[in-house]
Amino acid sequence: MATRGIMPLLMKARNGERWTLDDREALLVHLRRMAHLSPYLVALLLPGSVLLLPIYAWWLDRRRLRRGE
Repeated sequence: MATRGIMPLLMKARNGERWTLDDREALLVHLRRMAHLSPYLVALLLPGSVLLLPIYAWWLDRRRLRRGE
């Protein structure tokens, strides 16, 4: 929800328009917000990541066991 306006900004360059300084600042704000996402959520957004779900589950479970819980 917080990064709702990023697509029109990204499409400006794709459509041949130039980014203004305000556009660049807005892009940086959006990218900083997305950087705070969990690395696991970012990994799930990658292409083919559905095939890796069993590996993610195994790895997360292994980390839980290592902490002694």
